[in-house]
Amino acid sequence: MTIVYVLLAILIFGVLIAVHEFGHFLAAKLCNVKVNEFSVGMGPALLKKQKGETLYALRAIPLGGYCAMEGEDEATGDPRAFTSQPAWKRIIILVAGSFNNFLLGLIVIFCLYLSATAFISPTIGGFIEGCPYEGENALQVGDRFVRIDGHRIWQYYDVGDFLDRGDGTYDLVLQRSGKRVVLNDFEMTRQLYPDQDRELFGFVFGYEEATLGVKIRYTWDTAMEFCRMVWMGLSQLFHGEVGIKDMSGPVGIVDMMAETGEQAESTSDAIYNILYLGAFIAVNLAMMNMLPIPALDGGRVFLLIVTSVVELLIHRKLDPKYEGYIHAAGMVLLLALMAVIMFQDIVKLFR
Repeated sequence: MTIVYVLLAILIFGVLIAVHEFGHFLAAKLCNVKVNEFSVGMGPALLKKQKGETLYALRAIPLGGYCAMEGEDEATGDPRAFTSQPAWKRIIILVAGSFNNFLLGLIVIFCLYLSATAFISPTIGGFIEGCPYEGENALQVGDRFVRIDGHRIWQYYDVGDFLDRGDGTYDLVLQRSGKRVVLNDFEMTRQLYPDQDRELFGFVFGYEEATLGVKIRYTWDTAMEFCRMVWMGLSQLFHGEVGIKDMSGPVGIVDMMAETGEQAESTSDAIYNILYLGAFIAVNLAMMNMLPIPALDGGRVFLLIVTSVVELLIHRKLDPKYEGYIHAAGMVLLLALMAVIMFQDIVKLFR
């Protein structure tokens, strides 16, 4: 089954890229920007069709794609070129790719949750006998964790994660009977209770019936949890807690998705887990691509805003070729980084 999961992972990854590029393509068309080519995949073309001014292509390597607009990085004199458009139109086109990825992530999560009958909620459903944290000025059954030390609680497992990160004294924000309850400097530690084989905080989570409204809310909460995981990963990278050796590219992601399928107990569980991971990657792509780094859409938006401000100050239009040079340099560095990461992924496969 490994090859099936690999092919499924490649298909999902290809769909994520195609959806991203389709966002740029659709926004460009809606903004009346000339699109020279819309391609799904990279490398040699398997299928090509010219329709109007745009060439549509399906290419051999399913890990990529692009939407080639007229005058992306330099002025061409065409009034429908990308660089000829007002800043607000260009920003819409640049953001559209990440928006599509995030929207796709939401749709996949919602579809996975359609069959759910209940969700584990970050709400206290009861206490283990002897728990010292239950009381009138403490925790109560029905309390829903909203924040722990300022961190928003999206899922039930966030509670344990942020309690374990703390030092035993917490600032808690709870929702109790529709009202906010704040417990500052609340002391709580794991301890061993009778008939338990491990140390616990002493409360158990409740369940919430999976109505349509609840499914929609949990879909959004899951996406927000994915966003936080991305930011936490970036923070760890920035602070040196993880390095390039811990990063994965397309090869590593496909391998990870295939491994996720292999470790599942059944084929249905495997497909569910791969799609769940695919939704996380979709949200991840949406966020990473909007980072203010040259060559990425976020970098293009950032430089676009900067050049627009400069043009307002100096009362003349800057030559877009200089911005193109910056993005070209960023692309070279980005491709070099991707090559290093891909080499690492291949080495890991053989190991």
